Amino acid sequence: MMEKMLTKTPALDLPTRPRRLRATPGLRRMVRETALNPADFIYPIFVTHGQQIRNPIASMPGIAQLSVDEAVREAEKTAELNIPAVLLFGLPAHKDPVGLENFAPDGIVQQAIRAIKQELPELVVITDVCLCEYTDHGHCGLLDDHGHVLNDETLPILIDVAVSHADAGADIVAPSGMMDGMVAALRGGLDVSGYSQLPIMSYAVKYASAFYGPFRDAADGAPKFGDRKTHQMDPANGREALREAALDVDEGADFLMVKPALAYLDIIRQLRDHFPELPLAAYNVSGEYAMLKAAAANGWLDEEKAVMETLTSIKRAGADLIITYHALAAASWLR
Repeated sequence: MMEKMLTKTPALDLPTRPRRLRATPGLRRMVRETALNPADFIYPIFVTHGQQIRNPIASMPGIAQLSVDEAVREAEKTAELNIPAVLLFGLPAHKDPVGLENFAPDGIVQQAIRAIKQELPELVVITDVCLCEYTDHGHCGLLDDHGHVLNDETLPILIDVAVSHADAGADIVAPSGMMDGMVAALRGGLDVSGYSQLPIMSYAVKYASAFYGPFRDAADGAPKFGDRKTHQMDPANGREALREAALDVDEGADFLMVKPALAYLDIIRQLRDHFPELPLAAYNVSGEYAMLKAAAANGWLDEEKAVMETLTSIKRAGADLIITYHALAAASWLR
């Protein structure tokens, strides 16, 4: 009966049939608007003191705290997969109110920069410039007697950190603390120190996000009291992101960044539209990584498909570069 009814249904005279271009894998590949490439990725690495150390991070399956020798091995894998850059975070041997190891010549990040650049001179080494992992209070700046973050007093410390990273051979410095004026301070400090050619990748738009939880396990950088809402952005604000980015552009930023990525795809698009002249990075953060890993481990989704769809959405939103813990796996799948 159903067959009989179907044969009597008149053909629709549709002028356009988009499904024609979806009919086969070859057609879909031909008209695909957004393509991922390993060159789109930046791989974060957590570096700790010691030798032959790989401390797994329970909340970030597949990611570990690495000693310098192991970090070099991880960087070699990164280069072999044609991923152009790594982003280094350091775990100091000791913490103090200022974070002295952050700008010490023999600090853990400085050691890692030199070791990686010696073995892989073409690999781009980016360094995080912030205080939170190095201070005993876990905040992104110096504190007053009442525990309030001091903005202007923190800027000279950030300059010292950036210059020490440049001295060790870093290719890009990336200030992440959301201190007002941090890009101008770093630009001036780098220039007078002979590093006028060193680019700054600014965490221009960094939200006070719930998705940072696993990172705080990885970098041992959780604040000992309070939170970071006085300097990181309110997740409800979009127009403010344009203001923050514009300030960093005026101060000399060479890259802009949005962090996190998935809950802020609209912000990525706004920055791409308003600042088309600058490379735009998006940080696919630890919580975004962990939730896909957890769902895949429970068999609730296909990890490869979900990861690739996620990364494609970030690029489609307008990001040129994606900082992601999925980088090695994604680059392998793209092969």
